[in-house]
Amino acid sequence: MSSPIARPGVMDIEAYVGGTAKLPGVERVIKLSSNEGALGPSPKAVAALKAQAENMHRYPDGHSVKLRQALAARWQLDADRIVCGCGSDDLLQLLVHAYVGGGDEVLYSQHGFLIYPIAAKAVGATPVAAPETDLTTSVDNLLAKVTPRTRAVFVANPNNPTGTYLPAAEMRRLREGLPNGVLLVIDAAYAEYVNRNDYSAGVDLVDERDDVVMTRTFSKIYAMGGLRLGWAYCPTAVADVLNRIRGPFNVSSAAQLAGQAAVEDDGFVELAQRHNEYWRPWLTDELTRLGLKVVPSVANFILVRFPATKGRTAEDADAFLHQRGIIARQVAAYGLPEYLRITIGNGDEMRAVAAVLGEFMGA
Repeated sequence: MSSPIARPGVMDIEAYVGGTAKLPGVERVIKLSSNEGALGPSPKAVAALKAQAENMHRYPDGHSVKLRQALAARWQLDADRIVCGCGSDDLLQLLVHAYVGGGDEVLYSQHGFLIYPIAAKAVGATPVAAPETDLTTSVDNLLAKVTPRTRAVFVANPNNPTGTYLPAAEMRRLREGLPNGVLLVIDAAYAEYVNRNDYSAGVDLVDERDDVVMTRTFSKIYAMGGLRLGWAYCPTAVADVLNRIRGPFNVSSAAQLAGQAAVEDDGFVELAQRHNEYWRPWLTDELTRLGLKVVPSVANFILVRFPATKGRTAEDADAFLHQRGIIARQVAAYGLPEYLRITIGNGDEMRAVAAVLGEFMGA
């Protein structure tokens, strides 16, 4: 008896590994490895989820109509051009399945989200990484990597795990420099955290073009990672394609109702934003005083560089944090072995990680 053979390229994929959630022998950990919302979900979202419990035997709305209408009202969008999915990574992979095939190329930034190369390899395409400049996506380097085989370009803006971003003018320059018809996907998972006048999540480009898609998630500022919910704002033709290939009931009723409640709770989102605007610079300043290099971030995490000195490396720091019940994220898989990514958590968690790293650095 022989096993079925996977299609070419599939066995070259290194499976995505999420942030560590548990530590052996530690009952209560401080988990700062997955960029989850520091304040947890909106109480209104929790109430909506609980209210749905007795109806879990019913199939969900296969078109997520009320959720799409809520998103459209919140962001002043066309609801018919919104497609919801089981997390934004679901939609990212659907876009690759729809528009990329064997022999094609998928272009992305050097330290971009690992799902981009995984999705490319899954369809037999070649992932192509463009070098970054100062841990920031480079438009010039992306354009230099474009070939006749380029079918899609993925840009996380802001980027994970670096926390850096491209201004709206640079994103526009990228789109104008790409060949017409090459799909530009703007992964704006952390858009709600950005407080910069020159930033755009990408809605303007989607409205102007037929070859730009913006994706968003409920896993970050809305703190609903466990429900798996994301959405894409698309040109009409792209929305039509995604609706043809997505699962018929790809978003659960629980996720739809909780998502709608979260979107409509502007006050809670503003509270989460203010929290992040206080604690991100606070932690940045504390770790900088320890002699650590912190990459300037506009998201809900920071990327911290550790010395190459034995006993002071990122790997050593990670092990030291684990001994104290704190989980950060090693990012060697992103080509950044000398760094740790640390999520902005609640105040007690931030004070704890600063104190432990101070002890580690001998401060």
